[in-house]
Amino acid sequence: MLTDIEIAQGASMLPITKIAENLGIHAQELEPYGAYKAKLSDELYERLKGCPDGKLILVTAINPTPAGEGKTTTSVGLGQAMAKIGKKAVIALREPSLGPVFGVKGGAAGGGYSQVVPMEDINLHFTGDMHAITAANNLLCAVLDNHLQQGNELNIDPRRVLFKRCMDMNDRALRFINVGLGGKINGVPREDGFLITVASEVMAILCLASDLQDLKRRLGDILVAYRYDDTPVFAKDLQVNGAMAVLLKDALKPNLVQTLENTPVIMHGGPFANIAHGCNSVRATRLALKLGDYTITEAGFGSDLGAEKFFDIKCRFAGLKPDCVVLVATIRALKYNGGIPKQDLASENVEALNKGIVNLGAHIDNMRRYGVPVVVAINRFGTDSDAEIQAVEEYCAQKGVPVKLAEVFAKGGDGGVELAQEVCKVCETQPSHFAPIYDEALPIKEKIGAVARAIYHAGEVAYSAQAEKAMVQIEKLGFDKLPICVAKTQYSLSDDPAKLGSPEGYTLHVRDIKLSSGAGFLVVFTGDIMTMPGLPKSPAALRIDLDEDGKITGLF
Repeated sequence: MLTDIEIAQGASMLPITKIAENLGIHAQELEPYGAYKAKLSDELYERLKGCPDGKLILVTAINPTPAGEGKTTTSVGLGQAMAKIGKKAVIALREPSLGPVFGVKGGAAGGGYSQVVPMEDINLHFTGDMHAITAANNLLCAVLDNHLQQGNELNIDPRRVLFKRCMDMNDRALRFINVGLGGKINGVPREDGFLITVASEVMAILCLASDLQDLKRRLGDILVAYRYDDTPVFAKDLQVNGAMAVLLKDALKPNLVQTLENTPVIMHGGPFANIAHGCNSVRATRLALKLGDYTITEAGFGSDLGAEKFFDIKCRFAGLKPDCVVLVATIRALKYNGGIPKQDLASENVEALNKGIVNLGAHIDNMRRYGVPVVVAINRFGTDSDAEIQAVEEYCAQKGVPVKLAEVFAKGGDGGVELAQEVCKVCETQPSHFAPIYDEALPIKEKIGAVARAIYHAGEVAYSAQAEKAMVQIEKLGFDKLPICVAKTQYSLSDDPAKLGSPEGYTLHVRDIKLSSGAGFLVVFTGDIMTMPGLPKSPAALRIDLDEDGKITGLF
């Protein structure tokens, strides 16, 4: 059996100019980065603004488990299947972060015969967007520390610097650091720390900005620190947002690539859904909607994280109206939620499946609260028995949602034809009545409570003293009328990763709230979630290599 990278290395890619031509993109609107990837120009974005939008399909999933769910694989396979049935589809995805690639999760370009290529480029440096975001973030940090060193004209309190450095790698040793040590010439000593790049507010801003001027404005609105008199300092006060925008000028342009079956993919931005808003860029999604009859996009992790933020943040800001939700589940993951250890998931166990299927039910209910039609996709594994498949089909029938098998990992687009046909049918026959689940003008606690009750199924919310203090400060600054972005474990509907299935009536613990004024939302930290992941005991980096001919191995 071929590995993902072996399949990708054997792909027959079309020149990216041909992929663009098939989409109606003019040669002067394409900025190639080699033969198989390119940036899409601002001129294309402007030309298509007045064109009608196609249908918008969101792919999300149940809570992730060690058994795997295959959300990106299903997104890619569904796009390929759309082409098989004669539909003009464009896939809109996030860019992978180097952290998971060299850590535990692996790449984010799909798998098997439903991958985005060139896979090695995409999972490594791609077109440099992640590096540009890292550089812009750290430029702000450098200018801030230089300002402290050069007399501190803004009277910034070094103990109340909020903005942190970032890097696109998992490195737990950098979560908390001291800078400015070694004497006066080396700066003002203070506590600092690193985020992973995908958790940076700069990443969120890039993904939500509508154009260069909006990008520059949002960068200027980043809350950086407080003065000794308790007044805020923003990036524009340091006069650095223009230089940050210069670093991000090319990164703001979406990237065009293709699948193994030459279906077009616009891949841009990469915020994590457990610590950020988990969606690709607004510009990429808008372009896809103009270029295709169907846009297939995804939001990170389970529907309680990525999909909630897609609806309540991205769609709210961008004025998007999704037409259908594809909810991905695996029988293996449902059995895991039913208490079966990973090593035993290959054996038939309908009883455990019926116990764990409540997790699927909770996610179906979550998506229905937004008024968008739902289709369940069973990402099929070779070990799934007929009895187990039947049990899921019967459960979905009871819930009143259509369900289709997806075998896109093994069969590519051919394995997703029935799913594609069902999604098209739903888009054409079931109207979407999309609406966010809360009004952003509500008090902060009411917004958090709305998400906690409706999406996480919590009974109540407990706030730490730090969170209470943060809310007072945010209200004082006048930023309390923003949407919320909850940072929470991806492994459970709750804030406790050990609570599988569908926990109900528990207490959600909010430990802190951070204002992301440039992005335009409030980050609500729950449980023990961290914004700089660590590497596992045996990271993927130990298995990634290249041979004497320069061929990469071990990348998956």
